[in-house]
Amino acid sequence: MKLQDLDIIVTAPPAPGWGGRYWILVKLTTDTGITGWGECYASSVGPEAMRAVIADVFSRHMAGENPENIELMFRRAYSSGFTQRPDLTVMGAFSGLEIACWDILGKDRDRPVHALIGGRMNERIRAYTYLYPLAQHKLTDFWTAPDQAAEAAAEMVRQGYTAVKFDPAGPYTMRGGHMPAMTDISLSVAFCNAIREAVGDRADLLFGTHGQFTTAGAIRLGQALEPYGPLWFEEPVPPDNIAEMARVARAVRIPVATGERLTTKAEFGAVLQAGAAAILQPALGRAGGIWEMKKVAALAEVYNAQMAPHLYAGPVEWAANLQLAAAIPNLLMCETIETPFHDALIKGAIPVEEGFVELPATPGLGIEVDEDLARAHPFTGTGLHLQMQEEPCDYVHGNAFQGGAPATEG
Repeated sequence: MKLQDLDIIVTAPPAPGWGGRYWILVKLTTDTGITGWGECYASSVGPEAMRAVIADVFSRHMAGENPENIELMFRRAYSSGFTQRPDLTVMGAFSGLEIACWDILGKDRDRPVHALIGGRMNERIRAYTYLYPLAQHKLTDFWTAPDQAAEAAAEMVRQGYTAVKFDPAGPYTMRGGHMPAMTDISLSVAFCNAIREAVGDRADLLFGTHGQFTTAGAIRLGQALEPYGPLWFEEPVPPDNIAEMARVARAVRIPVATGERLTTKAEFGAVLQAGAAAILQPALGRAGGIWEMKKVAALAEVYNAQMAPHLYAGPVEWAANLQLAAAIPNLLMCETIETPFHDALIKGAIPVEEGFVELPATPGLGIEVDEDLARAHPFTGTGLHLQMQEEPCDYVHGNAFQGGAPATEG
């Protein structure tokens, strides 16, 4: 069996676009007619440029190869251009293609992917959700309204979720680490207080940031949140500054989590070695794929750290995250995004029930992609999957992060 054909579909979720502006899906077909699906979570260049990168990685390192040879193809891509170091864009391309290889292998052997990477360790996978506006909330107001966040949290707990994530301490700016405005700290405390009052001890609070603070600023904010007992403090400083993240981890009594912007065991291993995080959050469509993150999970075991796969993408990456999660002993939980479009794109194959996922025993990733639906929603915009703002932190009028989507009532 050899990899023969590649197709790339860039699909855009309907407004307001939870999961990013677009998802890059890849479809691989073998010379025996087996089809596998993957998703490339790469946003540092636009989708048309990524098409070219994906096609180059496939033709250069994978076409004509047996899809079993994951390690060989990874080493080719990782070493390409005399690099042998993590490359966010190349690994984003390879990761989606690698996921598709596992889907093919599972279908060829009539086994789910997790059965091929160590077997089922976890019968049920704990899921968590980001807090999104409910029907009665106004999209433009929700992100700075602790009472509305508390209502959303209570509803998610009613649905069975035992952990909810929120990130009121914007902005996310290209200018790098900044000192949070006092209003940002006060708003963050108000969110934690309101949500904790709404859910009590029935759910963990997951406090999200996206690498936007200086070390001192992250420590100030983290210490202000300690009384509410968040389960994690996510990416408090820029993700490439591992030593400073370790300083935050030592100074704040909240476990630090990181990983959505990291790729390969080289970067995750450095985080573990520095003691910079207790929880790793790989996005499998970016981080190197399923096999590479199985290695990272083993490294994390050595450091007594846990895995919590990240999701701000489409349901194909989610399916890959879940297959890894089923096979590792140090799983904490997995992020999920429940929208009608996510569900429809994989034809309802993996429901979240009472805050948990029970993976089906169907072959491969366990999903069937609605290809017609994906093609019916092409991306026509000009923005990247996610974008940082250029303006600095506003110390006068306050700041707001809008869940990765523009503040429109779409």
